[in-house]
Amino acid sequence: MSTEKKEIFDRVEQTLQSQGFTIAAKDETRPWGGFFVIDEAQAQDFANQYFDGIDVENLRIGGKLSPKILIVAPEARLSWQYHHRRAEIWQVVEGTVGIKRSTTDEEGEVAEYHPKDQVKLQQGERHRLIGLSGWGIVAEIWQHTDASNPSDEDDIVRVQDDFGR
Repeated sequence: MSTEKKEIFDRVEQTLQSQGFTIAAKDETRPWGGFFVIDEAQAQDFANQYFDGIDVENLRIGGKLSPKILIVAPEARLSWQYHHRRAEIWQVVEGTVGIKRSTTDEEGEVAEYHPKDQVKLQQGERHRLIGLSGWGIVAEIWQHTDASNPSDEDDIVRVQDDFGR
């Protein structure tokens, strides 16, 4: 892992801990960067901190909200993907990131998002988070769309992926 990547992950981890969050999982090994998963019991606190207090009970429907911090490396991008059983809400925390969105498999144009910008991705909407010139940090929560079959990490359809997944 590069020194720069280690420093950013260490800084984000320290920030989350100083905010009182319990880190349930972290992954620094993704080729595009990585993420931190926050304890599900702290979903409302996470929403208060990163999503201007959005009421998580209105999002929950059934299943987890999976509060996460995504860290995307400069000039890296996540897969072009969508989900069958969830919508997602992203809020840029730090840096400028690119996001592509489309209702079809054809990738849309890259739009730039800055700290405090929020994006609501609909269930089935294709999307891709892209690192631009610097590191980007994005908070994410899920909105389940099927109470009888809540979304999970397997609910990813990759239309295109730079890393062959």
